[in-house]
Amino acid sequence: MTDPHLLRDDEEGVVTLTLNRPDQFNPLSETMLGALEAEIASIAEDETVRCVVIAAEGRAFCAGHDLKEMRGTPELAYYQTLFARCSSFMQSLIALPVPVIAKVQGLATAAGCQLVATCDMAVAVDTTKFGVSGVNLGLFCSTPSVALSRVVSRKRAFEMLATGEFISAKTAEDWGLVNRAVPEDMLDAEVARITDNLRKKSPVPLKMGKALFQRQLGLDLASAYADAGETMAQNMMTHDAVEGIDAFIEKRDPEWRGE
Repeated sequence: MTDPHLLRDDEEGVVTLTLNRPDQFNPLSETMLGALEAEIASIAEDETVRCVVIAAEGRAFCAGHDLKEMRGTPELAYYQTLFARCSSFMQSLIALPVPVIAKVQGLATAAGCQLVATCDMAVAVDTTKFGVSGVNLGLFCSTPSVALSRVVSRKRAFEMLATGEFISAKTAEDWGLVNRAVPEDMLDAEVARITDNLRKKSPVPLKMGKALFQRQLGLDLASAYADAGETMAQNMMTHDAVEGIDAFIEKRDPEWRGE
């Protein structure tokens, strides 16, 4: 395919997946979802990957589902399958054993905003707009609400969902939807700063830690501490934890083995 929906770049353990339908604002069409699903499944099995960046070409990061495609098959079963598929893809990002970073510019709306909220971290250009504006079209952004309500407060999430109003990158930063908003000419450098940091870490604590972090969010306090304590104990038994602590004590650089 001369103009693929999704571009992949691998560089020293950092995989960048770039949505490549800029003229359509990079919608999560069936083809785009299929390409993303295939790449994420591949990355999940690749122990050389240290982190993933999801980026986009053009004036927008992602405008959500392809509305024309959706209207082309006005059947309940089709919609049920489509939204279940998108939800499954979002959960696959959470299950991925490495950090996922959204690199955002222009516009992130509906399922595009959901994608940003689902990623472990996000950096946005300071002129980016975020919204879950389906309600303006008569369609409440129900599936995006799941991700959004887990990263911003309930009242702020519901205000966005009920009013359809967009928020600025600065507001998104203040509300916790993105880690930081930066000038456009600093976006590449800021994402590189984070990926360079992650690339130097042992993959062992990041894999164990990300899984624990997601699990404990759904637990009561006592259960969360019990799970976290057991995870730390298991982490302490790994080679890389022993090596990292010994290296710190001996004032030298650690030599990670990934085990």
